[in-house]
Amino acid sequence: MITLRVLVFSAMAVAATASTTYAGPCSGQIDAMQARIDAKLEAKAAADPTAKEGVAATMNMQPTPASIAAAEEKLGDISPKKVKAMKRGMARARVADKVGDLRACRKALAAVQRVLGP
Repeated sequence: MITLRVLVFSAMAVAATASTTYAGPCSGQIDAMQARIDAKLEAKAAADPTAKEGVAATMNMQPTPASIAAAEEKLGDISPKKVKAMKRGMARARVADKVGDLRACRKALAAVQRVLGP
């Protein structure tokens, strides 16, 4: 009886993860673009000046992507328009990838590349 339960739960787990791990036709390109975005932002952050530590940093709170972006915007590191444009483009690419539209995915990634620059 226990073996049957384990088998049923294992089958359910495999079925649940199969739909979430589907790689669309553009997944590799999306991952590569995200890596380029991250690398460019990290390089820019390392080269630019730092700001004074905020109160939240002394309260054992981990920074969120939004709080990091807000701090970088205050320093003038990243144009808010560019960040929003890249986020929108990556979201469009992920949606296109999810539905299997390779052409729309590549078009969205090309738009992100134009915003990101060389």
